[in-house]
Amino acid sequence: MRAATATAAHTPLTLGDRDVPEPGPGEILVDVTACGVCFSDLNLLLGHYPFARFPVTPGHEITGVVTAVGDGVTFPETGAAVGAQFLYDSDGHCDYCVRGDQILCPRKRITGVSVDGGYAEYVLLKAGYVTPLPAGLDPVAAAPLMCAGLTAFNGLRQGGARTGARIAVIGAGGIGALAVRYAVAMGARVAVVGRSPRGREQAGALGAELFVATSESDPAEALKAWGGGADLILNAAPSTEAATATLGGLAPDGTLLLCGYGSEPLVLPTQPMVLNRLHVAASPSGSPHDLRDTLAFSAAHGILPDITPITLDEAPSALDAMAAGTAHGRRVIAFS
Repeated sequence: MRAATATAAHTPLTLGDRDVPEPGPGEILVDVTACGVCFSDLNLLLGHYPFARFPVTPGHEITGVVTAVGDGVTFPETGAAVGAQFLYDSDGHCDYCVRGDQILCPRKRITGVSVDGGYAEYVLLKAGYVTPLPAGLDPVAAAPLMCAGLTAFNGLRQGGARTGARIAVIGAGGIGALAVRYAVAMGARVAVVGRSPRGREQAGALGAELFVATSESDPAEALKAWGGGADLILNAAPSTEAATATLGGLAPDGTLLLCGYGSEPLVLPTQPMVLNRLHVAASPSGSPHDLRDTLAFSAAHGILPDITPITLDEAPSALDAMAAGTAHGRRVIAFS
């Protein structure tokens, strides 16, 4: 099979042939249909994950079909269409795992970072950590839902999204665009915060009623003028500073939630937080039950990202474009 390998941090991907693996106990072999190219894959190559294992095959936005199962596997069955996510597996017995919060397990492993992922024609996955794809969901377009979609949908839920709430989304890229569409489908009023007024048309097309360009106005003041402030601000931008600049735009009892972040520390003014009972939280992608809910909601509301299919050979150049800041839209490696 063809596969891409990250041999070390700050080293380009290598492409080559490899034997198709065989599933062991509790494992399934998946014939990969598609794998999204995620910013986290670039972070792996930049050495941002101290828990990474090299060499490793990147990729955690995986869709495919089960072609073989290991001993003890009764679900999913051979022939089933499944998706796999950032969370590869967990210890299964800690307090977080038994309550269904496997993504918080201290001993979790990460697909495409500490265990081989989906930049390959076949991948071994743990049977208990894949998610059946809803019927009729395009497996190529749906690949980014396994991470960007899950992160956006679960972030909104963790932040208390509800019908009628005012929700601001910082950044309308891979996670942000889906967060806007999910929030609109949930019945929320939605604003988008972006750097340039060029994003105004896209924000309106996604369903946002307000667009705030930080190059033109203070985002906190603009959000505060929007009915008294946002109940939830979801940061989908890779910048911590972009999030902190909006804190003053929260309504009392509002929440600033980080799905995106940068390397800079989080610095917040304490007095307005205390006086207005503001909340600041962060959310990783999600657990298997969160992905099931994400895919079901996406299928019910017809929410899929706009993607550009590429070949495995084009993956290194797609990552280079991400690193250079010239990438536009979502790239998905399509194998079939």
